Amino acid sequence: MDQPLLEVVPLSGGDINRVYKLRFPDATCVLKLNAKDRFPGMFEKEAKGLGLIASTGCRTPEVLKTFTEGEHQYLILEYILEQGRGPDYWERFGRRLAGLHKHTSKGFGLEEDNYIGSLEQINSKREKWTDFFIECRLSPLMARASDKNLLSREHQNSFERLFSRLPELIPEEEGSLLHGDLWSGNLMCGGGGEPVFIDPAVYFGNREADIAMTQLFGGFDRRFLDSYNESYQLLSGWEERIELHNLYPRLVHLVLFGSSYLSGISHTLRRFGQG
Repeated sequence: MDQPLLEVVPLSGGDINRVYKLRFPDATCVLKLNAKDRFPGMFEKEAKGLGLIASTGCRTPEVLKTFTEGEHQYLILEYILEQGRGPDYWERFGRRLAGLHKHTSKGFGLEEDNYIGSLEQINSKREKWTDFFIECRLSPLMARASDKNLLSREHQNSFERLFSRLPELIPEEEGSLLHGDLWSGNLMCGGGGEPVFIDPAVYFGNREADIAMTQLFGGFDRRFLDSYNESYQLLSGWEERIELHNLYPRLVHLVLFGSSYLSGISHTLRRFGQG
């Protein structure tokens, strides 16, 4: 920006990025940076994901610029001032999420791979959700977790038994455009009480995967589900399938943070992988 920089304020950026609020005389923005060799193309992929979500009418921070310089890559975003959530916030979120999911594809995946957290996310296209879920979501993370000695041979055998059952357990729908990493920390309240989606890991997938993740760590008022279902009814039995779809984020956390996340995986495998 061709303005003097008045203030730089560090913001929370987790383990991946350094994040700062930059204040200029006429504007405020957010700067994210990390090591370009460690996370190649991360910010270009994040910018594309934000653009896809915004194209559906959902609110996201505007992408102002992405660039690399030296050893680092940078992403400059519109600064969203967090607001208090009004009485209709969760109903509005349910409608916005339903609107996002109504953007569909006959297949599953995306034109390019991206990231979920610091992990590369494989988006190779498949015609069936269960094939995509197994081959591009669960199996790659099973391999990484096994390499770290976080999954036993018994766990791997249970996964294999589960894979053979998934086509009968999960009904097929068209692929929906997903946020992909929809925990409460990636949802804000912006001006006018509007839900704001941040830090996506987008792809076309089964919309129950987004819904399931809202139930994994809490922080979402269940009023949004009523609003969502009024706009885009979930298929019968979706609540029974939450555990299945949450195997993916649980494996992500297992790989990133270790064995404390294994118990939830083991529970799901005992429930569904014994056929």
